[in-house]
Amino acid sequence: MTTKKTQKTSPLATLTRRSALRLGLSAVAAAPTLWIPKPLYAQQCTGRGGVKHLMYIRLSGGFRFTTAFNGAVASEFNPFGVASDVAAGTEWGPSKLLDGAPWLAGDMGTQLKNLGMRKVTSFSNEIAVLATVDHEPFAGGADGNHGTGLERYLTGYVGGENSLFTMMHYGVRDRIAAAAAEGRIELPPFVLGSTGMAKGNGKYAAYRPPLVQGDNFEDFAFSSLDKVPAWALKMAEDSDKGMRDRQMLPSQSVVDAYMGTRESTRKFADIFNSEALRINNNSDEEIDGISNRRLATMFGEDGAARRARLALRLFKFGAPAVYFDQGGYDMHSGEETGLPGGINELNRLLSALNASLKVMQHPMGGTYWDHTLVVLGSEFGRTTRGNKFNSAKGSDHGGDRATRWMSMPMMGGVIDKLGMAGKQYGHTANSDLKDDGLVFSYRSVAKTLMDLLCADHSEFFPADDPLMNIF
Repeated sequence: MTTKKTQKTSPLATLTRRSALRLGLSAVAAAPTLWIPKPLYAQQCTGRGGVKHLMYIRLSGGFRFTTAFNGAVASEFNPFGVASDVAAGTEWGPSKLLDGAPWLAGDMGTQLKNLGMRKVTSFSNEIAVLATVDHEPFAGGADGNHGTGLERYLTGYVGGENSLFTMMHYGVRDRIAAAAAEGRIELPPFVLGSTGMAKGNGKYAAYRPPLVQGDNFEDFAFSSLDKVPAWALKMAEDSDKGMRDRQMLPSQSVVDAYMGTRESTRKFADIFNSEALRINNNSDEEIDGISNRRLATMFGEDGAARRARLALRLFKFGAPAVYFDQGGYDMHSGEETGLPGGINELNRLLSALNASLKVMQHPMGGTYWDHTLVVLGSEFGRTTRGNKFNSAKGSDHGGDRATRWMSMPMMGGVIDKLGMAGKQYGHTANSDLKDDGLVFSYRSVAKTLMDLLCADHSEFFPADDPLMNIF
């Protein structure tokens, strides 16, 4: 059965329904892990890559996507309505909530406008939306359970032992090792705040991404390592090796990860003590063309804003991807009044990213916008089962289509380059959210992101393919 053809989905007319449904998307460890380079994969990298940095943001708690990124639907799905004035060339349905920008008012607003910040609807034609992403496209209904839905989002499966960022770290291990062999340090992917995205088991345990619970490295004190006498370091190393050798085989990779962390601490001391990572220092020194003070002015001081600022600085040191959460959208009550405020914070975050990435100068040439992809997702959508809101003026989650579809927005230079900007892939009927036949799995999206980073995903999700016809 072929994909239903509509004017909007014609760029994907060659993609069959079955192939579309198949599309499946730690500590810092320099531990002694055996790996075999894959020259063919590396040679194909230039044709498949195109992204040096990924910012992967979870809209936490389950997000009512139809109130933001798939807004041209019935009022029971989007009671806030659609935006009346959006950028030309926008094919997806920006909600009226994306028009919100109270931070652009007054004197501060004038300053932010001068720094390039705009309402999201003013650059909606720079955003692409995958509107019909599902955990399990062949399942009879959605997974609206917080526990299992989040497990699927973080690992691809219920009970998954390895998180996506562990897979990414494993996938770029050749690159990090090659840089180390040349005397250069490239940071691995980082997770800011969410332990669930830093799981790893077995041989992948050594590739759990670094987990930072705060939004800075200011409490770290690595410089003192330089003063530790050589005999003490050797004693600690011998103790580590002895501990490893006493472990049962299944546990040795975990001990190796621990030992790698100690070694990495020494290697990364200068980076983690860098003024660039002191994001709250109000410095006017320009780093990659923008100062920490300017970033603070643009993004603000809420938790997600600070994590985004730290992510931009981690990119400077080669981190290929950074993950963090934004908001708290599990609004079973009070959504009617509470959601606009939460999305206003998201709007500012997106606006600041859009503006700052275009100013920051990348060491490989061009701007960070040219080399960075920003992607939003969540564990499931939200539903009101036929009403604008539930009886508590909120929304819930279950097994229906509103819960099922996660409309993932993406922006960055690769979106522009591939002609995806402003487009929507996969469409839902306004009245009941029935899909048009083009459906994607979260695992296929994950593999696509790994492809764009040129991370080897050959060991993960063998039944799901990257979104080749789109990217």
